[in-house]
Amino acid sequence: MDNSRELLYNLSKLHTTELGVQRIKRNLKLGDIDVVDFCRKQLSSEDCTILRQGKNWYCSKEETVITVNAYSYTIITAHIKKTQL
Repeated sequence: MDNSRELLYNLSKLHTTELGVQRIKRNLKLGDIDVVDFCRKQLSSEDCTILRQGKNWYCSKEETVITVNAYSYTIITAHIKKTQL
């Protein structure tokens, strides 16, 4: 199974910590929403690119990058991509 399929197969295991929720909401300027559900929807989108590097998956969609630990399925952080000048 390739890495992206492995992550998509295990989306039900996706979770984060309370600090992770606060960090993701702050970084993505999200209101009062379910952060894990938001990330699941982003990851399962057809235009999301998933790349595994070492112990993490980096999931890129439009201007957002979500970092997920490959072993525990913990969403570590999410941020808006820096624009190139």
